[in-house]
Amino acid sequence: MKDDDIGRIVVDAAIGVNRELGPGLLETVYEAVMAHELRERGLIVARQVPVPLRYRGVEFEEGFRMDLFVQSRVIVELKCVESLNNSRRKQVLTYLRLTGRRLGYLLNFNRALMKDGIVRLANGAEEVP
Repeated sequence: MKDDDIGRIVVDAAIGVNRELGPGLLETVYEAVMAHELRERGLIVARQVPVPLRYRGVEFEEGFRMDLFVQSRVIVELKCVESLNNSRRKQVLTYLRLTGRRLGYLLNFNRALMKDGIVRLANGAEEVP
């Protein structure tokens, strides 16, 4: 399965979860439900995965955690905020760069229509086979 195939499943699941639960719940609720929904669709999902930082050969685990890591390939960061600012996009791009992954999604569940809360981000790295 390619990253983009996984991404389509993530987007479809997010739309379904938002349609059923609506906007405005805690991020942790959406995280749990999204992980469940993606697993129901046959994907492997890890929650709150540490993102190590390597600096001059030393690895630091200083608080970076991605919300969902799907198939060990696609990063999903969940928010429930009024609007997504640039720093939230940079967070996902940082996770992509630090992990060497290509594709990530920033999902804001505080939108009446989920399509208005989906941001797809890519770092340009080659897709892992």
